[in-house]
Amino acid sequence: MMNYFTRRLLPALLLAGLLSSTALAQNNIGTIDLRKVFDGYWKTKQADVGLKERAADMEKEHKNMVDDLKKGDDDYKQILASSNDQAVSAEERDKRKKTAESKLKYLTEQKETIVQYERQARTTLDEQRRRMRDNILGEIRTVVNAKSKTAGFALVLDTAAESLNNTPSVLFSSGSHDITDDILKQLNASAPPDVLKPEVATPDKKDTEKKDTGKK
Repeated sequence: MMNYFTRRLLPALLLAGLLSSTALAQNNIGTIDLRKVFDGYWKTKQADVGLKERAADMEKEHKNMVDDLKKGDDDYKQILASSNDQAVSAEERDKRKKTAESKLKYLTEQKETIVQYERQARTTLDEQRRRMRDNILGEIRTVVNAKSKTAGFALVLDTAAESLNNTPSVLFSSGSHDITDDILKQLNASAPPDVLKPEVATPDKKDTEKKDTGKK
C-alpha cells in the first residue's frame, strides 16, 4: 500500500513543486480551449466534409450490395420453389435444384463479402479520422508552441480537457492568459474564402406551408 501511494503521490508532489517554484512564481501559465480551436479550425471543417463524403460513398456501395443480395435471395426462393414443380420432368427438377444450390452458395459468399465490407469500411473511416485528428492537432500544437515561446509561457493548459472521471482538469482560470482566440485567428488566416462562411439555415417545410396557408 505504501508503495502504491509513493508511486501515485511522488510524481504529483514533484509536479506541484515544479509549478510553484517556476511557472506559478512567474505567473507565466497560458490557457487554451483546445476543443474550440480544433472544431473552429478550417481544416477540421474541411476534413469533416471529406469524411462525410467518403462515408456516404461507402454507404451507397453497401446499399447496392444489400439490394443485390435481396434480389438474389428472391431469385433463389423462386428457383427452389420451381424445383418442386411436379408439372415438369424429374430431370428438370433436379436441374433446378442444382441451380438453387449454386445460387444459395453464391448468396452465402455474398453475405460474407458484405460483412467484410462493413468491417473494412469502419476500419478505413476510423483510420482516416485518426490521421486527420493527429495531423490537425500537430499543426495546432506547432502554432501553440510558437505563440507560447513568444509570450514567455512555461506551461499551457487545456481548459477543455477532462480527467479520467469525466471531470474538468482545470477547475478555474481567470482567462487573462488565454490564447484560444489568437491561435484560432492565426490558424484560420490561410482559410479559403468560402470555407468559414456560416451555414444558412433553410426554412422548415412545414413552417413554410403554415405561413403560406396563413396568407390565404
